[in-house]
Amino acid sequence: MPKSTSNSPRFMTVGEVADLMRVSSMTVYRLIKAGDIRAARVGKSYRIREEDVDQFIASRYNQTG
Repeated sequence: MPKSTSNSPRFMTVGEVADLMRVSSMTVYRLIKAGDIRAARVGKSYRIREEDVDQFIASRYNQTG
């Protein structure tokens, strides 16, 4: 069994991303389809790198006055 290192990316399911962002799974699927969040197709499901989720969230922050 391969060892997990801190340098290897952590992949999340659509459900995990939805829970993290406090949105529905359908919203995450829409973001993937729109190309807003990168995802890898694994069989019939998607896997999203934690780094890509963090990047998406950071890009959506609004500067307030």
